[in-house]
Amino acid sequence: MPNKTIYVSDADLPVFQRAQELAGGNLSAAISKALHRLVEVEEGLLEGFEEITVRVGVGAGKLQRFQGVLLADWNRSTATGVERYRAYRTRAGKLAVHVSRPKGFVHTAGKDGQLTGWRKHFATDQQWGETPAAAILEVFDTFEDLRAEVPAELAALVEVNATEPEVEDLDI
Repeated sequence: MPNKTIYVSDADLPVFQRAQELAGGNLSAAISKALHRLVEVEEGLLEGFEEITVRVGVGAGKLQRFQGVLLADWNRSTATGVERYRAYRTRAGKLAVHVSRPKGFVHTAGKDGQLTGWRKHFATDQQWGETPAAAILEVFDTFEDLRAEVPAELAALVEVNATEPEVEDLDI
């Protein structure tokens, strides 16, 4: 395997040491991993893709990241609040849909059978609760797969925008 010499400034030495610790003591592995990531991101940017980071799960959930192009940002109101759908074409040629739902509230009837809540009196047997905000990221191989799983209005928006080229080379 060829040797490469890397010169590190004194100011950057702590970063290299920390990278080596995180890579299990192998600085070459840390540098290689970082360079792979750099090339992937920069090539995606040259191809017209952005780095997309979304939160998924319940409550704080976790972050997921991919490269993509936004095709549609669509919202709809429901009995529990507003749902937001964002559809992307990924660098791998798939379609990803991020759906976020707000925190919800659940109320049940009191002893008298009447639904009681925020602006009504409190019955002696009233119950209430909250559901945390939640989000999911679904990935589809084809537009037909996406169309079968999302609202028709969103599918129509995605279909119009998904036909646009990722990068259009102009001979001007």
